[in-house]
Amino acid sequence: MSDIAVADLPAFDRRRFLGGALAALAAAAIPDALGAAGPPPTPGARLDRIGLQLYTVRQAMEKDLPGTLARVAAIGYGEVEFAGYFGRKPAEIRKLLEENKLRAPSSHVALERLRSEPDRVIEEARAVGHRYVVCPWLDEKQRTPEGYAALIETLGRTGAAMRKAGLGFAYHNHDFEFATLPDGKRPFDLLLERTDPALVQFEMDLFWAVKAGADPLAYFARWPGRFPMVHVKGMDAAGAMTDVGKGRIDFAAIFAARRRAGIRHFFVEHDEPADAWASITASYAYLKRLRFTDAA
Repeated sequence: MSDIAVADLPAFDRRRFLGGALAALAAAAIPDALGAAGPPPTPGARLDRIGLQLYTVRQAMEKDLPGTLARVAAIGYGEVEFAGYFGRKPAEIRKLLEENKLRAPSSHVALERLRSEPDRVIEEARAVGHRYVVCPWLDEKQRTPEGYAALIETLGRTGAAMRKAGLGFAYHNHDFEFATLPDGKRPFDLLLERTDPALVQFEMDLFWAVKAGADPLAYFARWPGRFPMVHVKGMDAAGAMTDVGKGRIDFAAIFAARRRAGIRHFFVEHDEPADAWASITASYAYLKRLRFTDAA
C-alpha cells in the first residue's frame, strides 16, 4: 500500500496527529487508568443502559422480527442497534420498539447506500427515531490510499447532511483500520484527523481495536468526546470473540474513561455465537453486575 498524499484528503485545520503512529500494544495489555484530572472518581459506578447490536441475532430477526425484539427486551436490554430492517417499513419498526419499550439510538447503513441514496437513509432514520447513522464497513477492495481518501470525503459529506437533518453520524471500525501504512500512520488515525469532529464521530468496536493491538484508552485520551458509542465483545486467550466478561478485555478500565471518550451507548455484539440467545443473556448479566470507577 502506497502513502496517502495530504493533497488527496480533505483539509481541516484541526489537531494533527503528532509524532507518528501509536505504539502497538499486546491485545491483553490495557492500562488500568488514564490519570485524568478533575474531581475524585466515583467508585461503584455501573451502566444505566445496556444495548444490543441486532446483528448478533440476525437469523432470529429474519424469521421473526417482532418476536426477536420482544425477547431481547425481556432479557433486559433497553437499547438496540439495527443492521437492516429485514423488509419492514420504518413505521413498523418504530411501533415495535415502542411496544417493547426499546430505544434504537443508531443503525448501521452500508457505505454504498450512504453514497447513492443519502436522503432515503435520512428519511428512514428519522422515521424510526434513530439519533445516529453509522457507516459499518469499508470493502477490502477499497482499502487503498485512494479508497481511504474517498471514504474520508464521503464521511465528511454524509456527516454534513446528517447534521442538517438533526442526526449524528459515526464510523464503526474493524481491525484493518489499525494496520500501519508505509508512512507510519494508521487509517483509523487518518479518519480521526481528516474529518471534522462536528460532523463525524466514531463507534469504537473494542474487540477489533484490541485485537489489532490498539489501546482504546489512548484513543479516548487523544480524541476526547469523539466516541459516543462502543461495541462490547469479549476476547478469549486465543484472541477469538466470546461472550462479554468471559475474556481478557478489561471493560471496567475502559468504561471508567467513558466521560472522557464521550460514550453514551454500549452495544453488546458477538459476530458468530454458537447460541445467540445464550450469548446475549450471559453478556447482559455480566454488564448488569459490572462495577467500575467512573473517572471524570
